[in-house]
Amino acid sequence: MEKRVIGVILTILGILGLIMAAVSFVSHSATSNYDIKAISMYGILGLIFFFAGIGLVRSTKDVVKNDERIS
Repeated sequence: MEKRVIGVILTILGILGLIMAAVSFVSHSATSNYDIKAISMYGILGLIFFFAGIGLVRSTKDVVKNDERIS
């Protein structure tokens, strides 16, 4: 697999983790407490995956093969 594809997959997983943390944070009732472990786990892993994926996409250079043309 190419590094750029892995970077995109990590970025998408990071976004999903951040969305899950936000949903877990927002969807509590007035009588229940926040599930701090779940929110922090989803948030931290989401941030790590997101920034790792963005860094991998940004640091990977495009390679042109001999039989390809750039348009």
